[in-house]
Amino acid sequence: MSKPEIKVTEKMYDTLVHPIITEKAMKCSENGQVTFRIPLTATKTDVKKAVEALFNVKVKSVNTVRVSGKTKRFRGTVGTRSDYKKAIVTLAEGSNIDFTTGV
Repeated sequence: MSKPEIKVTEKMYDTLVHPIITEKAMKCSENGQVTFRIPLTATKTDVKKAVEALFNVKVKSVNTVRVSGKTKRFRGTVGTRSDYKKAIVTLAEGSNIDFTTGV
């Protein structure tokens, strides 16, 4: 028996803000990991469902990291960047998502 197809909802598109494309993220992609920026309220289960439904891949695990905003100065005024959360998604063997095509 196969699993029933997951219905794609608008919330799934809101769960994955955008992929993070950095040098470190590209090294992780060689090991079958993809990094996404997600809302602070998103959970690991939300991220797993969204990735599996939107990209048609099998997710092995999801790790999340809450990143604190840095203090920055602009024209003598002190401010802080917003906090954000990122998810490192480990894909099952044979699954891959390629965001670097054309970069």
